Amino acid sequence: MSIERQYDTLEMRKIYAETLKQQMLANPLVIELEADLMSSMGMDQVQKVLPNQVINCGIMEANVVGIAAGLSLAGHIPFFHTFTAFASRRCFDQLFMSLDYQANNVKVIASDAGISAVHNGGTHMSFEDMGIVRGLAKATVLEITDGSMMKNIVRQLVDLKGFYWIRTIRKQAVKIYPEDEEFSIGKAKILRKGKDITLIANGIMVAEALTAAEQLAQQGIAATVVDMFTLKPIDQACIIEQAQQTGRIVTCENHSIYNGLGSAVAEVLSEHCPVPLRRVGIKGRYGQVGTQDFLMQEYELSADHIVKQALSLLV
Repeated sequence: MSIERQYDTLEMRKIYAETLKQQMLANPLVIELEADLMSSMGMDQVQKVLPNQVINCGIMEANVVGIAAGLSLAGHIPFFHTFTAFASRRCFDQLFMSLDYQANNVKVIASDAGISAVHNGGTHMSFEDMGIVRGLAKATVLEITDGSMMKNIVRQLVDLKGFYWIRTIRKQAVKIYPEDEEFSIGKAKILRKGKDITLIANGIMVAEALTAAEQLAQQGIAATVVDMFTLKPIDQACIIEQAQQTGRIVTCENHSIYNGLGSAVAEVLSEHCPVPLRRVGIKGRYGQVGTQDFLMQEYELSADHIVKQALSLLV
């Protein structure tokens, strides 16, 4: 069953670039660093307006992290963008040594999350990045749901201190939230309430979970849908409450089920409130070239696959 969706009017990259530009205009300490992906995130246009606050550092991601750390130590507020695969796998030691270990104030914007890398294929498709970064002691790990969240979170990040990992897509997102929505990092959003099962999702999978809930409703099953946009620190209270209320949970992520959202929720459940759990996500595979619709089916991420896993807990 297909549920009609509304999309953001602008691509996520344009929303990011415009929002950050406004923050830069208000605060000259805000600096944005790119690893030769200026146009990919819309920052080439911002550089024309603010040439001293947008710096293309070239295809040297580990070096960019070091530059960001130095800017932080000098009192600036650096944002660093590159594709998710390069921001995690390629420079993990620098993330550890220069950002997390030294408690530097740097915000990493990791784009082309999971299968949204589409035609860039397996080398650019990161299914393990959130798991890598959530293992760092001080990192805060988020995944953006839509444009309203992007605007709100970017504004917050300018004033927040520390190492933040922000995972996002670059193209248009399904619109989930009103423009003036407020978000508390570490606090999940409950988008729909039901008594039979809970679907916990993040990123592009929030829209799939909402569609799955509609499909389940057609079968007389009432599902709660939770947007767990903060992976670390995860909202333990929300997970425990939902486990107690519905007794069944399905996690939904555009990421490996190993060490991602599914693992994080399983950790909370096993320690505080064990209930049956199913995990929808990437299962021990690499990426490949394809359209997003094809990849959603290929990696069993669609609403139909969520419904299938939910029904397996209700028989």
